[in-house]
Amino acid sequence: MDDDADERGRAVMRTEDASARYVDLDAWGGLDILQALWEGQLAAVAAVGPALPALEAAARAAEPGLREGGRLVYVGAGTSARIGVQDGAELPPTFDWPEAQLGFAIAGGEGALLRAVENAEDSGADGAAWIARAEVGPRDVVVGLAASGITPFTVEALKAARARGAVTIGISNNPEAPILREAAHGILAATGAEVLAGSTRMKAGTAQKVILNLFSTLVMIRLGRVYRGRMVAMRATNRKLRARGVAMVSELAGCPADTAADALARAEGDIKRAVLLAGGMSQARADDLLLRHDGSLRRALREVGRT
Repeated sequence: MDDDADERGRAVMRTEDASARYVDLDAWGGLDILQALWEGQLAAVAAVGPALPALEAAARAAEPGLREGGRLVYVGAGTSARIGVQDGAELPPTFDWPEAQLGFAIAGGEGALLRAVENAEDSGADGAAWIARAEVGPRDVVVGLAASGITPFTVEALKAARARGAVTIGISNNPEAPILREAAHGILAATGAEVLAGSTRMKAGTAQKVILNLFSTLVMIRLGRVYRGRMVAMRATNRKLRARGVAMVSELAGCPADTAADALARAEGDIKRAVLLAGGMSQARADDLLLRHDGSLRRALREVGRT
């Protein structure tokens, strides 16, 4: 029998363990408490390292459906739901990811993001029903997060999504957790006991946030929304970002700032398009190149010999 499962094959809840090291934590000095908490955060980041191959495989599986218009759906309860929403909500401004290609299945509904909803996470039927209502299908990618790995709402949502042909990814902080088995791609960050026993908003939550940062960024890079380490698909929605956009166009096209600003205006804020326009390309030609290369600036420039 695996050391991480009990005699009935269930996950051992290592995230619920209490460490003898911290039994007198509340009697410590403030700096010592902060040192312990900080060390826990470092350990959480380190726990993600062994999961990198699984993360890469999940991103590879997610790419085809998302490229064809599939949705990226985050499923979770409590802290995990909030972490999922944070990651997904940042994709439109950062990578111009369409809102129509995002979904959030939150135990207890959107109101649970601000206030806890009693027993919401315990309804597996609600999780499966959300997937059915959203008509999740083969092009969609469903990411379920649960520190415990046993949350019924999340586990049942993943099961339903997988039955409908979606790419499913389960993220947990407990080995042998059901969510890791039910998802096609199980991602484990074994963060173990918390400094505050059972407070998985700490180490477990940090590891989940790191995992989603890595996963979604890798997916967006593969979808052509990054070029030469620059966020060339970002939405310039304020003065700072508009200035950043001009600087990117100037650097990538090798042109003066005023030329870059003019190209960006003609491209209606589209940085990739502006890079092509700043090089003297017509709007029709720039649009055609980007369309034929699925929005990849690298491939578009390669065709015209400008990489």
